[in-house]
Amino acid sequence: MTRRRLAILATAATLLAGSAVVTAGQASAAAGCQVKYTISSQWPGGFGAAVDVTNLGDPINGWSLVFSFSAGQTVTQLWNGTVAQSGSTVTVRNAAWNNAIATNGTASFGFNGSWTGSNPVPSSFTLNGVTCTGAVSTTPPTTTPTTTPTTAPTTTPTTPPTTAPTTPPSGAPVKIMALGDSITGSPGCWRALLWQMLPAAKVDFVGTLPPQGCGFTYDGENEGHGGYLVTNVANQNLLVGWLSATKPDVVMMHFGTNDVWSNIPTSTILAAYTTLVGQMRASSPRMKILVAQIIPMNPSTCAECAARVVNLNAAIPAWATSLTTAASPITVVDQWTGFDDATDTYDGVHPNDAGNVKIANRWYPSVSATLN
Repeated sequence: MTRRRLAILATAATLLAGSAVVTAGQASAAAGCQVKYTISSQWPGGFGAAVDVTNLGDPINGWSLVFSFSAGQTVTQLWNGTVAQSGSTVTVRNAAWNNAIATNGTASFGFNGSWTGSNPVPSSFTLNGVTCTGAVSTTPPTTTPTTTPTTAPTTTPTTPPTTAPTTPPSGAPVKIMALGDSITGSPGCWRALLWQMLPAAKVDFVGTLPPQGCGFTYDGENEGHGGYLVTNVANQNLLVGWLSATKPDVVMMHFGTNDVWSNIPTSTILAAYTTLVGQMRASSPRMKILVAQIIPMNPSTCAECAARVVNLNAAIPAWATSLTTAASPITVVDQWTGFDDATDTYDGVHPNDAGNVKIANRWYPSVSATLN
C-alpha cells in the first residue's frame, strides 16, 4: 500500500461557515452557527464525512441541519442523528443524546455517502432555519425551523448505530486496544482511518506495538501481531502481559483468520475467545469488549477458508450473548457483510485501501459508543 494512495484516502476537504438570524419562537433571541464539513475518506464511488455544528447563539434544544449536494451525492449511512434526503436536499436531525447545544457548544455527526464524477462539499447550511454565515443576529428568521419529530421522517432514514453513541466524558481519554493479527497490524491502516474519525482528545489507542506507516501521523499503538493465531495467544497467556503493560478500557478484537486458515475448529477458536475475555475482565472488571465477525477470506491456497469463515462468524453472536454482562458488555461488530474479498483485499485475505475504509467505517459506531 503506497503512502500516496493512503494520503488520498486521508485527504480532508473542509468547509467552514457560520450564521446569523434567530430561532423561531424567540422574537429577539440571538442566533448563529458555524459548520465544519470534512471529507474524512474517499474511494471510488464512496466517501465518509464528518460534520461539526457549532451554535453561536442562544442555547438550542432540538436541532435540524439542512444542506444540499450539488453533484448528485447521496447519504447511505449516518450516525449520531437521523437523516432524510429528498433529491439533493439533506436534512439531519439530532439524536436523543445530542439534542441540546449550548452557546458555543458543538454537536457532531458523521455519514457515509456515494458519489459519481465529483464530490464537492455543500456550499451552505441552515440550522433550525438560520443560514450559517458565522455571524450572530437578533433578526427573526423568515423560515420556521423544523423541530425534532416524535415520529420517524417520511423518508426512510439510514440505519443508525446499533448502540447509541453518547457524548464522551471530559476526563481522561478512553484507552482502546486493537487486538488481532496482520489484518489489525502490518500495517492495519484501517486503524489510522478510524482514529481520524474519532475525537482525538477523547481516545488513546494503546498497545505494545508501535504504529506502522500509513501516509500520515496518527495514534497507532496496537496489538496486531502478524501471523498469530488466537488459539496460541490464549494457550500461551500472551494477552495477560499486553493488558498489564497498557491497561485498556476497551478492546476491539478482529482475530481468528490464521486459525481458520489452519483448519482449527470453530469451537476451539471460540474457547480461545472465552479465555481472552476472562483475561480482559481480570485486567478491568468493566472492560468493554468489541468482537468482529471477521472479514471474508479466499486465498488461492485455501479453497475451504471461505466457508470456514462463514461458520465461525455464524457462531460468534450466540457466543457473545452467553458471556456478555452489564458491567462488561460484549458487542459483536459485523465486518463480514458487504466486504468483498475480490475487490476489498489485495490477496484474498488482507484489506486494500477500499477494504481499510470499510473496516474503519464498520468499527466506528460501536467504538464511538464506548466513549461514555
